[in-house]
Amino acid sequence: MNAKFAASISQVNCDTQPLLNPFVHRLELNTTYEKIKTAILTLILVPVRVGLICFFVVTGWMLATVGLFGVTEQELHEKPLEGWRKKLKNIICVLGQSSLMAGGMHFTIKGRQASRDEAPILVAAPHSTFLDAGLVYVTGFPSTIVRTESVSFHIGKLINYTQPIYVWRDDAESRQKSVKEIIKRASSQLDWPQILIFPEGTCTNRSCLISFKNGAFYPGVPIQPVCIRYPNKLDTVTWTWEGPSALKLLWLTLTQPSSNCIVEFLPVYYPNEEEKRDPKLFANNVRAIMAKALGIPVVDYSYSDCKMMTRAKEMNVPFATSLVEVRKLRKSLGLKGTEREEALVKANNYACRDCSKVTYIEFVDIMRLHSNEQLALQLFRVYDKNNTGLIDLRDYLLGVLATEEDKTTEEIVVFAFLIYDVKRNGKLTPDSFCRAVCHTLGITQEYGLQIFDQVDRKQLGFVRLEDFLTWAAKYIPHLIYSETEKPNWKNLAIYRNIDKKID
Repeated sequence: MNAKFAASISQVNCDTQPLLNPFVHRLELNTTYEKIKTAILTLILVPVRVGLICFFVVTGWMLATVGLFGVTEQELHEKPLEGWRKKLKNIICVLGQSSLMAGGMHFTIKGRQASRDEAPILVAAPHSTFLDAGLVYVTGFPSTIVRTESVSFHIGKLINYTQPIYVWRDDAESRQKSVKEIIKRASSQLDWPQILIFPEGTCTNRSCLISFKNGAFYPGVPIQPVCIRYPNKLDTVTWTWEGPSALKLLWLTLTQPSSNCIVEFLPVYYPNEEEKRDPKLFANNVRAIMAKALGIPVVDYSYSDCKMMTRAKEMNVPFATSLVEVRKLRKSLGLKGTEREEALVKANNYACRDCSKVTYIEFVDIMRLHSNEQLALQLFRVYDKNNTGLIDLRDYLLGVLATEEDKTTEEIVVFAFLIYDVKRNGKLTPDSFCRAVCHTLGITQEYGLQIFDQVDRKQLGFVRLEDFLTWAAKYIPHLIYSETEKPNWKNLAIYRNIDKKID
């Protein structure tokens, strides 16, 4: 590294701030003391707490069942509960709060909760754990936005008692109906409960506030922001796309002597005329106020980013949880779409001797970026987790191409074969073949080797793409093709087009 380049990298190092990744949470019991304490409390504390929680939840469920007796589903959605059924909510709330206390949760309330007349809608953030559901009991059993599959749980009666607004997350028409229902309830003169909405739409690690969905802001009515904090030394509650499972988090939370949650009701936000006309502006302004109160930044990540990460994790794409960050950086660097990466792969010539060990200089040269570009270095560092100064370019290329929404699984497999075709001869060795299929089809290396042996019947020691796709269409079509898709052999043209140059 020459002195001039070293100086430029030094300057970038000083100025570059890594992008936040709100979808990752690390939790490990690092000390022997913590491990021993957890083991002891698991034996002593957890059984008692689980027993008490079950008692309070089951009792609440029984009361909810009684309260809903004789009420049709249509009546539940057309008018609010009245009389003794409404009063029963207070008892169920007490039982719910008792179940949280039994689990060691301690809530501290700041500010004053507004009445429905003052603010028909409560928006709570950041949403970081399934334990946020406890806010329902703290705020007096408001109506919530619920995925329809949640009602299949044994606590469905408790959910129904809030008179929720149902939504199918992946159904655009259902979302429109849900928005109409929110508007109807928020502007109704009937005595509906307040509506509690987590506008982020997914869980994060509370390092920032991601994009708010517009649903809560379409009615254009006053909204009360509700900030949630978990100021615990050991964070056993945060549940993100990459991190401990819900079961592990629940277990570790139950082994803590106590877990604290601070719920802060901010002043009611009254939208102006411009915000009433523009729900996105309304949402962004409310988010800014909440972020300021929480002392954290805002980051424009969304639920669609989470869907992309989910797909990448299911496919076992390398660095799946960092791909949202990669997408943002590429956009900032002017790498629109995937044209440049596709051209590189189709040209079958990356200009690197060993694409598994690419330096920063090689990376910016291949991607035609400026070496002193701060964002370029950030992009490089996403894949240089161990600070070795080297990355595997194939991981980057596959991550970019595999997460394009318009790419079919077959097209992604074709690109993977090209990317891992180290010798550029159209033949994949067992190791390269396993990387190509394991990082696109989400299968294990053992299964990948079994497939290799079945495709390579003549024991040539290599597999061609057309041989694999022919075999896959017959034996594992469910992994590559949906029910409505059929093998598209025209995709082989991509594989054979090795002379195309980068535009």
